[in-house]
Amino acid sequence: MVDMILVTGATGTIGSEVVRQLAARGEKVRALTRDPAGAQVPPGVETAPGHHRDRASVAAAMAGAQAAFLVGVFGPDDAEHDRGLVEAAKAAGVRRIVKLGAIGTGDPRLGRFGTWHLHGEEAVRASGLEWTILRPSAFASNTLSWAAAVREGIPAPNMMGAGKQGVVDPRDVAGVATAALLDPRHAGRTYTLTGPETLSAHEQAAVLAEVLARPVPLHDLTPEERREQLLASGLNETYADGLLVTARFIHEGGNDVVTGDVEEVLGRPARTYREWAEDHKGAFA
Repeated sequence: MVDMILVTGATGTIGSEVVRQLAARGEKVRALTRDPAGAQVPPGVETAPGHHRDRASVAAAMAGAQAAFLVGVFGPDDAEHDRGLVEAAKAAGVRRIVKLGAIGTGDPRLGRFGTWHLHGEEAVRASGLEWTILRPSAFASNTLSWAAAVREGIPAPNMMGAGKQGVVDPRDVAGVATAALLDPRHAGRTYTLTGPETLSAHEQAAVLAEVLARPVPLHDLTPEERREQLLASGLNETYADGLLVTARFIHEGGNDVVTGDVEEVLGRPARTYREWAEDHKGAFA
């Protein structure tokens, strides 16, 4: 047992599940969140106010922690804050860190998007601490963005064309993070986390249609439509253009990758997209 584990990004897709899994094991957990009063965390979990871009709040939350789960990149302007999380952990005496990154980090075909996590990864490796880096593929939960369209019976937007990805269940990513936070045997490892198969968006839609027993049609967006939707969602042009490069990379097969890292760490096969869909079909009802 580690005396105290800090989880940043504690209300996000992966962070919230890391908090849940650690708490279920009886670990002492502190959740960094911008809204401690509104955060839904398991009983016994501490909350600390703060944000990865607010260095003082991060430093305060790190105090007394022996391990930390670091989520610091949400866009192209976060590299400095990604490094800052590592620096704050080291200054606070944290001895073990697990960084959440992304598959393809460092691949030149991804352009600037492929560099977003590089600065943080370099800081992690140079920290002198026990470290583990996680590079997950596309989350199964990304298809929750289709839920409104599915409920309305209209085609959901497909941003990624026909490219296949090793779609991974967020619960498996969190499971690997939890193992790395608790077990020093994962120190010095970089894990690329995927599901057991690669699937295109249309193949995911077909699985979801079987689970829901109703059609799940998709509308394949043109590059122009993708950019328009990204900008309309509030993203700046740099972020939108980076995501368009990613979409092209996926469409051309760059993310058609399966690894055995989830099974190596967890001692069981990675969950399938169908398993995720069965467990979350209520979100589409």
